[in-house]
Amino acid sequence: MVKIKEFRGLRPTPERVEDVASPPYDVVNSQEAREMARRKPYSFLHVIKPEIDLPEDNSPYDDAVYRKGRENLDRFRKDGIMIQDPIPAFYFYRLIMGDITQTGLVAGASIEDYENNLIKKHELTRADKEADRIKHVDTLNANTGPVFLTYKAREEMDDLTGEVIKTPPLYDFISYNDIRHTLWKVDQPKMVENIREIFSRVDCLYVADGHHRSASGTIVGEQRRAANPNHTGDEEYNYFLSVIFPHDQLHIMDYNRVVRDLNGLSREEFLRLISKDFEVEPREDTSPYHPESPHCFRMYLDGKWYRLTAKAGSFPGDDPIKSLDISILQNNLLSPILGIGDPRKDDRIDFVGGIRGLEELSARVDGGDAVAFALYPTSIEQLMAVADQGLMMPPKSTWFEPKLRSGIIVHLLD
Repeated sequence: MVKIKEFRGLRPTPERVEDVASPPYDVVNSQEAREMARRKPYSFLHVIKPEIDLPEDNSPYDDAVYRKGRENLDRFRKDGIMIQDPIPAFYFYRLIMGDITQTGLVAGASIEDYENNLIKKHELTRADKEADRIKHVDTLNANTGPVFLTYKAREEMDDLTGEVIKTPPLYDFISYNDIRHTLWKVDQPKMVENIREIFSRVDCLYVADGHHRSASGTIVGEQRRAANPNHTGDEEYNYFLSVIFPHDQLHIMDYNRVVRDLNGLSREEFLRLISKDFEVEPREDTSPYHPESPHCFRMYLDGKWYRLTAKAGSFPGDDPIKSLDISILQNNLLSPILGIGDPRKDDRIDFVGGIRGLEELSARVDGGDAVAFALYPTSIEQLMAVADQGLMMPPKSTWFEPKLRSGIIVHLLD
């Protein structure tokens, strides 16, 4: 059973939360972050993308970058922009995007649960990204970005959440992309104990988004545990910042692919080769349209949209990994035809989150890339089934929306 912990959240004052809250560090690049934080001295991007405050030719992995992040976080506290709650609490974080509403518990997730696979993963991490987050967490002495976790929904937790959201929130604001963010604090001892007790009956948690953040938070905790001769297990470094949502509230969007060239093939050769494993149907209407079911894809090539349907027998339907749409595309087209063996390392492929729309795919191809593919979204049930078997999904399999804002709450490690 999983263990969670309340904590003394470091968070913006209510009148400053909209100035501070920012996109997560990994959904904007350094140049985008510079533009977004321009004339916004208290944007949390100064903490999670601190290279924006240094010369552009600085490596984002230079030690000076991490020191700058710590300096900026300390400045936010010194200036009274962010304050730490006096007693430990759980928090509830609701996001509303259109007709999608999801409310999660903000808590410390146990690194011991992570080590023992009670927090289950579905993606591999990259060593360079892991090292970056380790240095960030260790230097700032904080988890600055929450890990997005999920669990199989429980009626008792749904009922408790329903009671909490009837009370006045700490924050309630709308971000630039029309997503509403609301945060509540729960520090009454009886309610805190009730929440802990409910989660003590939860079998496991799943990493939905934030594999590098959860891995780095765990590694920093392990390092501090080893260095502390008086370690008790109750120290804050034994937990990392998380927001834990019931699985039936989550919304996964498509995670699409753009390839820069056709691997030396002509358009006709390419279409002939893909017809071996896919039914290929051109669409006269040039407007984009989403795949309507699993194992169906959309392809944009030379100004035209195509419908690709995986042929029966072209993939093992009973294999939880190879039957994923992203695996079918990778194994039957991207690798054998376009020569993209490892999409994590090949710079000929790029990944486009579904929030950008299919228009982004056609614009990329019209602008010089060769071909784009739109996929049917992976389901949360598929994600959990893969994680339950200890397997790993292909990279960039899921795109969750709405995204958590960074800076709304921070977990300090001491």
